[in-house]
Amino acid sequence: MLDTTPTSAGHVLAVLRAEGSLTRQELQERVGVSRVTMVERVDALRRADLVRCAGHRESSGGRRAELLAVNDTGLTALVADIGQSHATLAVTDLRGNVFARHDVRLSTRHSPDETLPMLVEEGRSLLTGSGRASTLRAVGLSVPGQIDHEAGITTAPATMREWAGVRLRDPFVAAFDVPVLLENDANALALADYYAMGRPEATVVGVKVGTGIGAGVVIGGRAHRGETGAAGEIGHMRVEGSDRRCSCGRRGCVAAEASGQALVRSLRPSGARTVDDVVRWVSEGRSEAIEAVYSAGKLVGTVLATVVTIVNPRYVRLGGEVGVLPPFVEALRATVEAGAHASALRKLDIAASQLGDRGACVGLSGLVADEMLSPTAVDALCGRAP
Repeated sequence: MLDTTPTSAGHVLAVLRAEGSLTRQELQERVGVSRVTMVERVDALRRADLVRCAGHRESSGGRRAELLAVNDTGLTALVADIGQSHATLAVTDLRGNVFARHDVRLSTRHSPDETLPMLVEEGRSLLTGSGRASTLRAVGLSVPGQIDHEAGITTAPATMREWAGVRLRDPFVAAFDVPVLLENDANALALADYYAMGRPEATVVGVKVGTGIGAGVVIGGRAHRGETGAAGEIGHMRVEGSDRRCSCGRRGCVAAEASGQALVRSLRPSGARTVDDVVRWVSEGRSEAIEAVYSAGKLVGTVLATVVTIVNPRYVRLGGEVGVLPPFVEALRATVEAGAHASALRKLDIAASQLGDRGACVGLSGLVADEMLSPTAVDALCGRAP
């Protein structure tokens, strides 16, 4: 029978995750069990390779006590962030340290039948080359749009229509025989900044502006997905005065006016062909690019002001190739401060994410850690350990 009591092996590991390295005696005092029971719990965690020796406590006389820590550096995740024009794969530990990484440029209308087998093979190669294949515990995938987490499929990827209804888990489960966790890409960004800030007891909103636009909300340490997985789809809110067709098929969406794709379109007469061109032109100080990006920041800020008023977060973090550009951040911040309710602004901290292109790796590896090291998952694993 699965042990899920507040003194089970899973809950012992949860104490170590929350408090850091502790001796057996310190663990025993915090969990409230007998010495014999604590020995049994630690032995079960050792057999499952979930704890490690982190050194020894200085002794005032006699034998030094061993310090126990979560073995999150010894366990491995394969993570993949799949976007409209790119994919990033990485082999990480459960702290987000990257051991191997590969970035892939994808064709604009890449199909899952071609892309998923390629990512599986690249993942195999990265695991083998990094020497971490034997410690793989889970795969984490992020994609744009909505996800049916129970079925493991994408349900409404507005910018990747060929991916609607695709069974994302199946090829990775078949290849690696480990759990496969799925997340929306904007949620992964919000989680990444939440983890990077040390898991604050605060609500975090992450806004990703790259080829498309999306937002993620982290409340109580978990991504808020909404009833149908549509939470955070701010890119497809309609804006007054716009009739431009969006990639989702509707007209007047924020993404049709302010996404990276929209910026490329508006700057095409000047020679822009990709989002990378827009980013480079801003860094070079080209006025037409700076003005276009500033206008995009104002538009997204108008929508975000409503989100901030309703959700009342402590932190807003901006990511994606366009979302971190200084003109975009400046315009968005000024617009939110002018439009949101004064009380919602009182403690609000708006800034560009400092994670850069590591964001997806940090967010997905943290998601894997939270799922695979949860008390329920740990107790199930300890029950199977030899």
